Amino acid sequence: MAYDVIVLGSGPGGYPAAIRASQLGFKVAIIEKESLGGVCLNWGCIPTKALLKSAQVYEYMKHSADYGISGSNIQHDFGAVVKRSRGVADKMSKGVQFLMKKNKIDVVMGYGKLAGKGKVEVSAADGSKQIVEAKYIIIATGARSRQLPAMPVDGKKIIGYREAMVLPEQPKSLIVVGSGAIGVEFADFYNTMGTKVTIVEFLPRIVPVEDEDISKELEKQFKRKGITIMTGSEVTSVDTSGAGVKAKVKSATGEIVLEADILLSAVGIAANIENIGLEETGVKTDKGKIITDKTGQTNVPGIYAIGDCSPGQALAHVASKEGITVAESIGYLEKKYAHQPESIDYNNVPGCTYCTPEIASVGYTEKAAKDAGYEIKVGKFPFMASGKASASGNTDGFVKVIFDAKYGEFLGAHMIGAGVTEMIAEVVTARKLETTNHEILNAIHPHPTMSEALKEAVAVAYGEAIDI
Repeated sequence: MAYDVIVLGSGPGGYPAAIRASQLGFKVAIIEKESLGGVCLNWGCIPTKALLKSAQVYEYMKHSADYGISGSNIQHDFGAVVKRSRGVADKMSKGVQFLMKKNKIDVVMGYGKLAGKGKVEVSAADGSKQIVEAKYIIIATGARSRQLPAMPVDGKKIIGYREAMVLPEQPKSLIVVGSGAIGVEFADFYNTMGTKVTIVEFLPRIVPVEDEDISKELEKQFKRKGITIMTGSEVTSVDTSGAGVKAKVKSATGEIVLEADILLSAVGIAANIENIGLEETGVKTDKGKIITDKTGQTNVPGIYAIGDCSPGQALAHVASKEGITVAESIGYLEKKYAHQPESIDYNNVPGCTYCTPEIASVGYTEKAAKDAGYEIKVGKFPFMASGKASASGNTDGFVKVIFDAKYGEFLGAHMIGAGVTEMIAEVVTARKLETTNHEILNAIHPHPTMSEALKEAVAVAYGEAIDI
């Protein structure tokens, strides 16, 4: 079976790469060992948002009286919530199947492994094997939950994100280890549904990659909801011999034992680069990732890598853009695309976390901007002062913006509040266009909206605030 391009993995990087390559006139095959759409669509981004939406609806119903709506006997069916989430994921996976047919991409089900120059060996579930060949191979094998020796995942009492999405029954208590996006989203979901949740974070603050003000605000909101938070703390061992789990947690103040029904390990991810033929083919890796150049090509000509198995941020939208960029780079080499595609600016990648309140950010944090030597102007606008936020009952949080004081360069933005993941794209686009403070202030933002908080934050930074 000979192709122009083979894509190994059908996640948010793999399937866009395959589609873009097909659009450029290449004969394409995609190899997938499990379900089209990969982890993001089947076990990550999409089904978790479905769970969180159910939790949000439940929370609204419990507080309907705040909106002048009376309701009684508000309950949830945990099994039905999980079932809805799986249904959403299944529907999306079928959508990718449709896209493969629409774009005339061959889907080869099985485990793919590099097998020499331009060759991939595919092992099917029934034990049969075949060789698929192509001039270009794109590795998009993604990542999995990282495991720590102190917390070996058994799938029952110590679980990863997959098990957290499909638990047969809701736990009464849950320990979440790690407070990145995965950790805080599951902590928020289970807390809202009525589970007693404790977050254990090794670093000094939760959501540690975010601006410090965001971390402080989320911790305040989570504690108000009843979530226990332990920062600067480490789980040293977990005992699963009893009915639940007993986790020894070491912190600066000493060691304590936390007890819960289940412990969720959310301590990051590890790239899926083992047993895919990298060593045999001579593809170089570093720190658990495949080394690539700015076009996504590895040290071996004709072999590319994108998404979580390559050095960029482990985000679905990064993988998608990398996949499209690689396809266009191959198109340029083969004279099917007019120019070398633009390199990705990894400092202008938005990050979104979908707990309540949501978090969205892009660019420099305040500390990073100072560390980079910028003299900065900072503006912060609280949603408490927003008419739309007050009308919708979502006044928690704020928008924070950071500008270079000398030239007005938009260095970064950090948001926490309702719907902010839908607002951050304005900043990404503005920074892409090298927009300054003046353009944001002179662009009329609609009123009343949550998005006008961005303009108000810029006004605060430059001493022109009207509504605060």
